[in-house]
Amino acid sequence: MAKLPFKNIGVEEAQKLIEEGKLKVIDVRQDYEYKGGHIKGATLIPINGLSAFAAGLEEQAIAREEPILFVCEMGQRSIAASEVAAIAGYQAIYNLEGGMNSWRYAGMPIVKK
Repeated sequence: MAKLPFKNIGVEEAQKLIEEGKLKVIDVRQDYEYKGGHIKGATLIPINGLSAFAAGLEEQAIAREEPILFVCEMGQRSIAASEVAAIAGYQAIYNLEGGMNSWRYAGMPIVKK
């Protein structure tokens, strides 16, 4: 089995790395989902097609070596986002297992706007 180009991490590990300022959080859900509750400091880049997402990611001018955590609702769209990021040359890619669903279930803080 081939090695994944990203690392799946759980809520607790993600929260620790976010608090330490070691991850840039990219939320790949739709605008209405993001406004309903997201991780503090997360940047919204909806995954509305792979090439559009890649362009949106590029617009953020994130260094290829900067650690990025991709987040969606259940952890599936963020897997696609992680794979696109790997193809685009990003090197430190993380996927939040279970997405925002797991984040909320664990009682982690969210921001609504």
